[in-house]
Amino acid sequence: MKLVIPSVDEDARAQALLRQMTLTKPTGALGRLEDLSAWCAAVQGICPPTTFQRPALVIFAGDHGVARSSKVSAYPPEVTAMMVINFSHGGAAANVLAKQHNAHLFSYDISVTPTPDYLNLVSSEVRDFHVIDGSNDIALGDAISLGVARAAFQAGLAIAARIVDTGADLFIPGDMGIGNTTAAAAVIGHFIGASAEETTGTGTGIDEQSLAYKREVVGAAIERMRDRDPLAALASGSGADIVAMTAALIGVATAKIPILLDGVVSSAAAVAAEHLAPGVREWMLAGHRSTEPGQSRALAFLDRDPVLDLGMCLGEGSGALTALPIINSAIVTLAEMATFEQANVSDRNS
Repeated sequence: MKLVIPSVDEDARAQALLRQMTLTKPTGALGRLEDLSAWCAAVQGICPPTTFQRPALVIFAGDHGVARSSKVSAYPPEVTAMMVINFSHGGAAANVLAKQHNAHLFSYDISVTPTPDYLNLVSSEVRDFHVIDGSNDIALGDAISLGVARAAFQAGLAIAARIVDTGADLFIPGDMGIGNTTAAAAVIGHFIGASAEETTGTGTGIDEQSLAYKREVVGAAIERMRDRDPLAALASGSGADIVAMTAALIGVATAKIPILLDGVVSSAAAVAAEHLAPGVREWMLAGHRSTEPGQSRALAFLDRDPVLDLGMCLGEGSGALTALPIINSAIVTLAEMATFEQANVSDRNS
């Protein structure tokens, strides 16, 4: 299936930048807000744009076989299922921030290995797009088969279609999965041509010895992904959750829904999506810079400057949600400020 990414509206972007020059302020006085407002105009296809009123946060949850080794994470793999339960009960940071910023939170179990009573403690909707229980250990071989990757890709497109049907005006990809930063580091390393040392971080807070082992795992995974086509590479080095997220990014972009990226996992999916569907990155904005080194390299590849840099590394979409009011602030200043002519204020050229 060939998915065609539509172009953003460059005329609307240009109009926004021109309008910024007419507002009652010195040119450039609002800093990044001015460029952010122009991006919003481009993805909405109108100047001035409107504030995002129906953001959708989708958390892609999945277990990673590499987490069965305690060396790559400070937490046991069972925490993935526990956190999906927590999302269902409204107790996570993502729930609190989504409520604060009027975002609709969807949590989908793509590849979670159930713990005892898990199925009794989450809603049936959580498993609507379940593909497989967990993944293989990428320290030993491919994470999932190509067949499972294809199923996960279709699940991601189906999630995108559901989000489109809700009337969402902004898509925020979130993640939950113990071990997923290991997979993300491998994905980023493969797709941008970087080493494990450049893309691998401490994730949930591992020590230096564990970090050295994690880098070995990521390096082996990058080598195994070499010379494979994009989907086969994802099957080898990531997991069903990251494949589904990659597909969802492409799916919402084809429907002209802008994307607010979160941390290293969503940035890894974004890099993969750009290889599968060139041009999709034009629909993306980076919500924040994670402390994971691979994310900075992924954002450089995508040519996206993050809105925030607060030392966050939680995932779940938390950084993107935190950036959302700043983005809406950029929109309202462009849309609602008076021009020099309207306010009868002299500009410096008068």
